[in-house]
Amino acid sequence: MQSALVTTDWLEAHLDDEKLRIVELRGKVLPPTEPPPHYLTDEAGYLAAHIPNAQFVDWQVDIVEPGSPSNDIASPARFAELMSRLGISNEHRVIVYDNIASMFACRMRWCLRYYGHDDVSVLDGGWARWLAEGRPVASAVPQFERATFVTRERPELQATAEEILAGLAQGNMQLIDVRSPAEYAGESSRIDVAGHIPTAINVPWSAMVTEDMRAKPAADIRKRLLGMGIDLEAEDTVLYCNSGVSATFGMLAMEIAGASNLRLYDGSWTEWGGDPATPKASSA
Repeated sequence: MQSALVTTDWLEAHLDDEKLRIVELRGKVLPPTEPPPHYLTDEAGYLAAHIPNAQFVDWQVDIVEPGSPSNDIASPARFAELMSRLGISNEHRVIVYDNIASMFACRMRWCLRYYGHDDVSVLDGGWARWLAEGRPVASAVPQFERATFVTRERPELQATAEEILAGLAQGNMQLIDVRSPAEYAGESSRIDVAGHIPTAINVPWSAMVTEDMRAKPAADIRKRLLGMGIDLEAEDTVLYCNSGVSATFGMLAMEIAGASNLRLYDGSWTEWGGDPATPKASSA
């Protein structure tokens, strides 16, 4: 598998590589204390200026299954059609970036990996770093010849609510909640029910990024995780957030720190908290 991150230097040097595809997922997430909608996309920003040869993907629409209340991953057919239309085949290397600490980019990376495409990396620092360094931008929307993308599902990268319930009963699952401390404690929530999944450890995703929106160094992340009693070599670690987006950044950060056996609970708190039959915990 390729490195999880690439630098702005590397990407600028490879902008015209024929076997490279660049995907932008620009948007915004508002705090849970703000009135909904909390999730926004910014295609207008992309159309005004973007990294040359980058194509835009709406992280709320294009890579989710229509009608899913928790923004679950798009079906194999829907995802394959999107990739094929963008000119992305199984042979292309994909670089993903956004404007919000790689949260949406990591979601796209996880989706590609879930469907069998490991040749995908996140641009460290994203759009903000690219602009700050004065690198080239474009407004033209690139057009690539349609490709063929074949999905190969990897269910070992995803956890279901049923599997988490079984893990809680057996005590053999490490749960990581990457939401804010207030959401974890039950002091705020994006849905009507507040709290967290029992036994989950709170590791806010925001604690794993630098002020300039880059992933913190591996040693720093590792030190923090180990200091919290997290087992980087656990046989089964499941991460969740609100709708399976910021948790994918948590997965990337834990990978950088040397963790393995990581899975995403795609339904996350939106599904778990919204189900009256699931157990909840709160420290509020």
